[in-house]
Amino acid sequence: MFTWISGPLLYVISEWTIRIAMLVVITRRRRPSSAQAWLLLIFFLPWPGFLLYLIIGQNRLPRHRLERHARLLEELRSLGRRFQHHPSILRPKLTGEARTAVALAERLGNLPILSGNDFELIPDTDAFIDRLIADIDTAEHHVHLLFYIFAPDRTGLRVTRALKRAVRRGVKCRVLVDAAGSRALVRRHGARLRKVGVQVHEALPVSFFRRRAARIDLRNHRKLAVIDGRVAYTGSQNIVNADYGKRDLIWRDLMARLTGPIVLELQVVFFDDWSIETGELLDAARVFPEPQLTGGAAAQVLPSGPNYPTENYQRLVVAALHAARQRVTITTPYFVPDATFMQAIETAVLRGVEVEMIVPRRCDQILVGLATRAYFSDLLEAGVDLHLHERGLLHAKTMTVDDEIAFFGTSNFDIRSFALNFEINLVFYGVEEAAAMRAVQDWYIGESSTLTHESWGERSAARRVLENIAKLFSPLL
Repeated sequence: MFTWISGPLLYVISEWTIRIAMLVVITRRRRPSSAQAWLLLIFFLPWPGFLLYLIIGQNRLPRHRLERHARLLEELRSLGRRFQHHPSILRPKLTGEARTAVALAERLGNLPILSGNDFELIPDTDAFIDRLIADIDTAEHHVHLLFYIFAPDRTGLRVTRALKRAVRRGVKCRVLVDAAGSRALVRRHGARLRKVGVQVHEALPVSFFRRRAARIDLRNHRKLAVIDGRVAYTGSQNIVNADYGKRDLIWRDLMARLTGPIVLELQVVFFDDWSIETGELLDAARVFPEPQLTGGAAAQVLPSGPNYPTENYQRLVVAALHAARQRVTITTPYFVPDATFMQAIETAVLRGVEVEMIVPRRCDQILVGLATRAYFSDLLEAGVDLHLHERGLLHAKTMTVDDEIAFFGTSNFDIRSFALNFEINLVFYGVEEAAAMRAVQDWYIGESSTLTHESWGERSAARRVLENIAKLFSPLL
């Protein structure tokens, strides 16, 4: 009898030990919303919650990665001094909100605003892949690819064939892919690509013991290509078929092809990630060629991730919302905001700013989709014009402010992208630059239906309950 009782009693004691101990551990370094979500989970499910916390609960990177990143920053500062007085490095004169945004972005990401660039927005998957392959086929020195998903499908194999052709011409091809997002490519084709001379490495290898990362779901979500240090691509598009293997859903992505001095800043991001993951310090003199002026666009690169002391992109877009005077338009596939970002949107509307948000009607992730929709009522009550995109899954991540500043890149407007993922975003400054982004956003609005209080209130009670439950755990998503 005593033995039968002792087992359940010990289990109950262990559960309360976990609850009390984790109350101290979780509240020590986490923001209140995230701590509350973790404590709620652990209170109801102590052991499963504790084990989950061990796997994905800590977002701090190991010290050796942070130290290597700090050393690379010093190396890059030395590189910056090389170009400091270069005649092709131009800093445009800005005023008002743009100047404030530039100063903040420079402090957050350590990269300056540069003028003299040209860019082309490409809102079609196949068109982007065609342009990328054409540039790889004309590469003379190097091809650098950094992608979250590089799939071994029709699209991915087209790109790998172009890489093989480049290697045969003597071009250095370096491919860095996220270990989780591109696992299929590495398993099926990694060895063969390395055998023919393509250097393929995984970023943030997945390991339960997390020797090289703080938690197994910290991912490198960047999408970036640099060819010869002269041409670069970035945006929301992975190297994968437009249906992402779903067959019944087409992703609507947006990429930018860039030339000019801004390419050197995008090369900096690849240089940093490649060096940290492989230990190889690339020859800066060869991968950073003399910059060339190709247009008049002013732009700035803002990398973000756990290796920075603050949530870079979140700070910048929140500041831009507070500075907005007339209109803000946001497109994002996933909207799971933190309290600060949500308050900035509400405050902008209260100040008389017209705020529009475009999200896909259909989401590919059930839990994240429920959490996103849990915020629809708050957005509608705040006065946000909410548009549901009807044609596929809108995957573009953009924001325009007062038709003067445009934000664009890989970061969703959610907690995961702000705090956990390694992301890369561009900021364009100027009326023409913002107008180009705004034209794409208007196109998306034309393919959307506007959500109203009345139509949103017609959803079922069961749906509302599921959304509210998902919202409780949104800090963990």
